[in-house]
Amino acid sequence: MRLVAVEEHMATEEFLRAAHGLEVVPGDETETALMRAVETSPGTRARLTDLDARLREMDALGLDTAVLSLNPPGVQPYAAADAVPLAREFNDALAAVVRRYPGRFGGLATVAPQDPAAAAEETERAVGSLGLAGIMINSHTGGRYLDEPQFAPLLQAAEAARAPVYLHPRAPSMLAAYRDHGLSGAIWGYQAEAGLHAMRLILSGTLDRHPGLTVVLGHLGEGIPYWLRRIDNRYAFVRRTAGAATPMPRLSLTPSEYFRRNFVITTSGIDDPDVLGLALRAVGEDSVMFAIDYPYEDPATAAAFLRDAPLTDVQRTAIGHRTAERVFGIPPGNRSPS
Repeated sequence: MRLVAVEEHMATEEFLRAAHGLEVVPGDETETALMRAVETSPGTRARLTDLDARLREMDALGLDTAVLSLNPPGVQPYAAADAVPLAREFNDALAAVVRRYPGRFGGLATVAPQDPAAAAEETERAVGSLGLAGIMINSHTGGRYLDEPQFAPLLQAAEAARAPVYLHPRAPSMLAAYRDHGLSGAIWGYQAEAGLHAMRLILSGTLDRHPGLTVVLGHLGEGIPYWLRRIDNRYAFVRRTAGAATPMPRLSLTPSEYFRRNFVITTSGIDDPDVLGLALRAVGEDSVMFAIDYPYEDPATAAAFLRDAPLTDVQRTAIGHRTAERVFGIPPGNRSPS
């Protein structure tokens, strides 16, 4: 079976040297220190930067294509004056990788939302002249979210360019309650943060203003498919009951209709057949893509999960490659020699 994985992180030595030398904006120090420690670990650093070794691993796994993205939290913890040129330099390097290995790698550009106009311009360049497949945004930027008015130019650019926005988790913006017991990371805080961001996009009316926007969520939807029925139920209750909640816009669709129209989800890190079954019932196989979350999850385990999950051939094909080809514009075809 052809296999495309779509949440596969990487970095370049040049990026890591430059980023690790930058000052971090207030509030992002703890997360950035953790990620710098991870990126400095020899094993992880090699897995992020050594693409020839990655290709050998992909060949052994039977993985045809990996859609690469910068290791989180990207350029978002840095001042705009540093982040904007650093994003451009990384995207140039990523595009060179995609050209060097045709058919094996796609790429999601990184942008600096702290300068929305520059991020919009870089989105246009990345999916235009650079030929990348979309952009990745690591949830909040300085505690600000994409539904806020200042980010409209970035969303307009993504919608106009038909550039999917992979909304990747990071440590929550409201960090205090997550600091204890390791809650700020992937065990809980990441999905809470990314799920919150997605719900803000839905309930703010942002997707009425940008109906053509495609948003990708990892980890089988960051918990939202589990809650869709209740979300619709409570939204309907609030609309008919004065004073039942803080004010919210009147939406054109139900929350679940936006989720099914504008969102695509990936399997990254959720190798659970019961959760996959729920996600498929919630959104259908045409809105689910395979992902490993490299290098933070085991590629062999992820591939075995997709191979062995109780799926129909149609479902397995859609998750394995067909949905990714449609969403990210990846040409179908056989694996090219590495």
